[in-house]
Amino acid sequence: MFGIGNMYNKDIEKIFNEIALMLSLNETPTSKFEIRAYQKAAFTIGTLQEPIEDIYKRGGAKALMELPGIGKTIAMHIEEYIKTGKIKKYEELKRKYPINMSELTSLTGMGAKKAIVLYKQLGIKNIEDLKKAIEEHKIEKLEKFGERSEDLIRRGIEIYEKSKGRMLLGDVFPIADNIVEKLLSSGLIDKIMVAGSIRRMRETVGDLDILAISDKQTQVMDFFISLNNVDKIVSKGPTKTTVWLKDGLSCDLRVIEPKSFGAAVQYFTGSKEHNIELRQIAISKGYKLNEYGLFDKRGKNIGGSDEKSIYEQLGLQYIPPEMREGRGELELAKEHKIPKIVELSDIQGDLHTHTKETDGANTIEEMVNEAKKLHYKYVAITNHTKSLKVAHGMNDNQFEEFFARMNKIDFGNIKVLKGAEVDILENGSLDLKDKTLEEMDCVVAAIHSKFSMSEDEMTVRVIKAFETGLVNIFAHPTGRLIGMREPYKINIEKVAEAAERNNVVLEINSFPNRLDLNDSNILLLSKYNIKFSIDTDSHRTTHLYYMRLGVGMARRGWLTKDKIINTLEYNQLMKILKK
Repeated sequence: MFGIGNMYNKDIEKIFNEIALMLSLNETPTSKFEIRAYQKAAFTIGTLQEPIEDIYKRGGAKALMELPGIGKTIAMHIEEYIKTGKIKKYEELKRKYPINMSELTSLTGMGAKKAIVLYKQLGIKNIEDLKKAIEEHKIEKLEKFGERSEDLIRRGIEIYEKSKGRMLLGDVFPIADNIVEKLLSSGLIDKIMVAGSIRRMRETVGDLDILAISDKQTQVMDFFISLNNVDKIVSKGPTKTTVWLKDGLSCDLRVIEPKSFGAAVQYFTGSKEHNIELRQIAISKGYKLNEYGLFDKRGKNIGGSDEKSIYEQLGLQYIPPEMREGRGELELAKEHKIPKIVELSDIQGDLHTHTKETDGANTIEEMVNEAKKLHYKYVAITNHTKSLKVAHGMNDNQFEEFFARMNKIDFGNIKVLKGAEVDILENGSLDLKDKTLEEMDCVVAAIHSKFSMSEDEMTVRVIKAFETGLVNIFAHPTGRLIGMREPYKINIEKVAEAAERNNVVLEINSFPNRLDLNDSNILLLSKYNIKFSIDTDSHRTTHLYYMRLGVGMARRGWLTKDKIINTLEYNQLMKILKK
């Protein structure tokens, strides 16, 4: 299980937040209570440790009402969604206020409050309306907006449109897991595999490719199109069916003959560039390679049932899916020099997490207990510092009090590191006193402001922070948010050189909309004598399972476990973190 949460939880959390936003379009003293109720319910469901429908199945609406912030009306809404896939109140509000809130608020520079103002003053309901208003320079004329705001929103639209039609890997995983789980539970499937870009752990996914073996093809396809997440049937046949999912994703299910399953998995995993090179190698050896198998000159299938056998028959070392991007991996495979890249099971702990003392959803005890379920040896609690007011950042005294409380807690057989995600200020100084930082086990430094600095200014800013000797890990080093914000300008190689000089570790942030460093930067920087840390930046317990995404990025960047500090045992880790 991915652990990011059940799709019902995610959907209902989103719906309740949108209901609250739509109610605020016509806020009255009476509606304030209702708005707050939906916000609290969304928060509760978003932080649940189990699927909401499991709670409902156990005890119906009564069980739902035992959850914090869930009253009778909200419980009825949840029951309605589980039974019908819709909430009548939400549909009515959407008809009354036809504003695509989730689309608009996904843009850089566009929070919910701005979206509401634009709807009220200019009637903007969606991105198309927004584009037209920008073309006519209507937004810059509004109070509290101006030319800079309009330009920021324009750039946000450009970033959004570049990523249109693709979903975050972290959002697609639970969808894919859910479909696979249901297909397996049908008893109709002998073997199943998710291929395509999700198997290669690309940061965004355009569609789903699922391959299966079954001798009950018609029944499998009938079962597949009956899944509650299927919105529309595009095409249906005995070996291939394509559906459009309610999540806005196309999904293909192919039923493959056992003798061709390995070849199909290899072919549909891709990438296109990797497959073209692989087919050329097959041709050079007198073979033919396609989705049905590897065939010799006489047309005999000599390697179709098992993916690994195809590479072996071609004289190649097996290549992990994450490396199959046509970036020189086949040359390494010819020489049997494919590295043993890091695996999720190598991870011993998480060095970047948050609790409810700042902008986290859970207590320190809850975060640590969830880390124990993952069999971690250690976890660092790294709350935000005072300059990040939006995250309720803590000052020096608050950290001192928090650490004193931590000292009184018996965490059992897991080491809990005292830390902070400290802001690197505009001049390169750090957001807490040296004395406070010196007492910490793990100082994670990050840029959270002044993103528009020049490349030279930003690079100098970060290097100055490293040179304090107080920074252990540089978090989300390029600052990008996938589909929302471009990386800030920074000379990442000069940063790596400074990290090498100052023993600073570069983070691979596993949060789905960050995945920062990305695979290209990891490949570029792995030539330096630096270490990496794969962390989740968790703000609730379910986020700890994002580790799978960060490990995927590291694997795409060809990293071995010896380059990653949180694969180490606790005592070895602390030698590296010692300032």
